[in-house]
Amino acid sequence: MLNPSLKLVFPESSRSHSNKINLSAPTTIDLFCGAGGITEGFRQAGYRCLYGNDCMPDALRTFSFNHSDSWAECRKIEKVNPADVRHNLNVAKGEVDVLVGGPPCQGFSINAPERFLSDPRNKLFKDYVRFLEEFQPKTFLFENVPGLLSLGDGGVLDRILSEFARLDYHVTVKILFAAHYGVPQQRWRLIILGSKYGEIAHPEPTHYATGRANFRGGSGLTFRLTASDEHRLRHAVNVHDAIGDLPRLEMGEGAEAMGYTFDPISEFSREMRNPEGIVYNHFAAKLAKQNIERMKHIKPGGSWRDIPYALLPKGMQRARKSDHTKRYGRLQNEGLAGTVMTKCDPHWGAVFLPDQDRSLTVREAARFQSFPDAYKFIGPRVSQYEQVGNAVPVLMARAIAHQVMRHLDSYCLLSKTMSELAHG
Repeated sequence: MLNPSLKLVFPESSRSHSNKINLSAPTTIDLFCGAGGITEGFRQAGYRCLYGNDCMPDALRTFSFNHSDSWAECRKIEKVNPADVRHNLNVAKGEVDVLVGGPPCQGFSINAPERFLSDPRNKLFKDYVRFLEEFQPKTFLFENVPGLLSLGDGGVLDRILSEFARLDYHVTVKILFAAHYGVPQQRWRLIILGSKYGEIAHPEPTHYATGRANFRGGSGLTFRLTASDEHRLRHAVNVHDAIGDLPRLEMGEGAEAMGYTFDPISEFSREMRNPEGIVYNHFAAKLAKQNIERMKHIKPGGSWRDIPYALLPKGMQRARKSDHTKRYGRLQNEGLAGTVMTKCDPHWGAVFLPDQDRSLTVREAARFQSFPDAYKFIGPRVSQYEQVGNAVPVLMARAIAHQVMRHLDSYCLLSKTMSELAHG
């Protein structure tokens, strides 16, 4: 059972590790860990997270609640001395298997109103590099939004890659589509993998899904599926597969913890279910009166274009039909969810359910990010939505974790074989 009473480690606190950490399982360190999407994916693949850092208290409380055996430090990364962390963990350089994480993406995102090279958030990768220099992990995962590719005409990415090369890492770059790994969502992420032992291939898609790229500059960096792949791969997990078994709610109904009312309806829903029969964070917020009226006119798969002109927000009355394609959208059972945002606001995207007149609960958004139902989000509901929206999809992280483990196992087998040959 998870430990809700675990204390966070804040800067003024001390954390002593007098005994050597058990390294029988492959280990990770998670920077900019947020609520822990990457760490959860790696945990499901058999890894143990030694240390997670983020400066958002609610996200760290969520991380700590769900990963109670990890040291979670709520502190600005630029204030952290990696040497102190390594000393407290009592691990040698080169002993940690994977450093994971990525700096906050707001400064890189194409959805941001402005992107400037001078944005201080875009310099946080230097703190990631400081941890690489100190820990010298066997491998690393650096993730971000695809918009990083075009920032500064590619100059920021070139700078990042040159830093990794300087530290003698072999680097591979790919843009992954979350739905290719069983995530019921259209979400693209830039994934950079590095290793001291050679290049790591990115995980091949396991599910057939297509989606429109919302970035530029990624030619050749995505997996492009063909018609034959549709018969070879598993079907994409759609909205109904993902959330159709969760308790149906009216606006204002639900709770932070409640029981199931339906049986699982898909392999995905069976995997997501909490064995203890508890669904966390499943509360349906009440909508403003004007949004209730707008929602009545929107069909599944539809958007603000279905709303009568007189009911549209003033600003959107001037919009072109080609603008704001997802705003005031209603999901459709047979399709993928759109990119889960940090606000459950119809003015931001498609948040209305296909067959219930309300917006997504935190748990439904978390299902679209492939968080299991036992994963509890802590803090005010606004913060919970933000934590879910900022996370890396768990199943995509798990696919990467398995790929990294295969890479590490191959190196260990090769090293053992060479050693045996050397000793006759």
